This record gives sequence, C-alpha cells and structure tokens, in this order.
Amino acid sequence: MNNKSIIRLSNIIGIISIILLVYWVFVFVSITVFGLKVFRENLTETFYLSVVGILALMFGSLIINVMFNLTRIAEKHNQDELNESKRTTKKLGIIFGLSFPIVFALLFGGDYLTSKKKESMLIASAKSIVENNEDKSNKLLNYSFNENWIAETDDILDLYSKTDKHFPYVSVIVADSIDKSKVILGFRDYYGKVNDTIQPIKKDFIQETTKEERDYLDNVFYKNLDKVRFSASDGKYELFYPYIKNGKKIVLYFSDYQRYGKIGS
Repeated sequence: MNNKSIIRLSNIIGIISIILLVYWVFVFVSITVFGLKVFRENLTETFYLSVVGILALMFGSLIINVMFNLTRIAEKHNQDELNESKRTTKKLGIIFGLSFPIVFALLFGGDYLTSKKKESMLIASAKSIVENNEDKSNKLLNYSFNENWIAETDDILDLYSKTDKHFPYVSVIVADSIDKSKVILGFRDYYGKVNDTIQPIKKDFIQETTKEERDYLDNVFYKNLDKVRFSASDGKYELFYPYIKNGKKIVLYFSDYQRYGKIGS
C-alpha cells in the first residue's frame, strides 16, 4: 500500500469518526434535554462507551496523516480533482445536514413506542390483577376511613405488587371530605397498628395532584367518568385506573420510573 492509499484510508477513517461523534453528541443531547427513553440499559452503556472508540479512531487517523505529511501531498493534486472533490463534499454536506431531522424523528418515535408499550403493560396488569382477585378488589371498594380498612388495603396492595414482577408502585385513591370540603385521599403504605392509641388522620392521606389530575379524578368520582388516564414524562409513568362496581368507585394509581427506555422489553 503506497502513501497515497494510506492517506486516503486515514482520511476516510477520520471523516467517519467525526461524523459518528457528531451524531453521538446530537443523540445524547436530544435524549437528555427531552428526556427520551429509547435504549435498553446495556445498550445505553455501550452507547456511552462507544465515544472512546470513536475518539481513538480520530486520533489514530490524525497521527497517520501527520506521519505522511498529508498537507504537502494534498497540494500536488490538480485543479480538476479539487473541483470534483468540492462538488462531492457539497452533496455529502447536504445529505449530512438533512439526516439530523430524521435521527431526531426516530428518537421521538422510539420514545413514543416506549410510552405506548408501558401504557399497555400497566393497563393489562391492572385489569388482570383486579379480575383475578375479585374478592380483594371488592374489599377495596368498601371504603371507610378506619384502621381496619387502611391496614387491609396495605396488605392487599402488597399482594398485588408481589403477584407480578413487572408490577410497579400501586396505591388506592378515593374521594372523601374534610370539614365539608372535598378531598382526594391516597392509601398505600400504612405503618400503624390496628387498635393503636394513635389513630390515622385524614389529612395525612391527602393525595398530592396537579390541576389536570384533580379535574380527571373529579370527573371519575362525581361525573361517572370510566376512563383510564396515562401520562409519561422523563421516564416517569403514571396510570389512573378506575374500578367501578355497584355505584362504588375507587381509582388504582400506578407509578413507575424507568431510567432507561426500551422498545423490545
């Protein structure tokens, strides 16, 4: 292999390395800024480590170019070759620039698929757990603010969460009132003991919600809305699953946090 071939090969390696590095930075910034969840955990780690290999290729090609004095050799090309090279470079530059919106769209598409898969999984899990444990689900419907119901609810939800290894955090939301004011209460972990001298207080169980969530829950409890609500933001997934029977209503609230998005899990 002569000097010209070695220089051309090192140029190709260097250019490819630079392009890959630019794409890497673009993808990294996109998924970080917009909280996109696209990759599996192990693939994400490999993705991060790949930059080391890219930089190694870049420095290697640079050293080869310096060794063979690329600048001095390139000056010997005739004008026709330079003009043709400029036209080719311009075309490649246009293609390179147009590729970024495509990559960005693919990232958003991956994040959307991840969210839809998580939504389907949560809804299927909620439906399966409720239907396969009808007696326990009916006990949750018989809401009454007392220690027995709260403690039993804690046990039932603990059973639910252990039934499915993919089952996320789950709690029960009910409608109640404090001093004639409507409130939304959420129940999950109860650390008290039945017949303890310290009795539970309603305000300690008030569910923190956003305005959109309160509007949704008001429609469920007071306007007979029977529709799930799913939201996904920066790896946090939330599902409100109404369970209505014989005029009684509760909402199962599922929340899950996923650091790494995954399409094929």
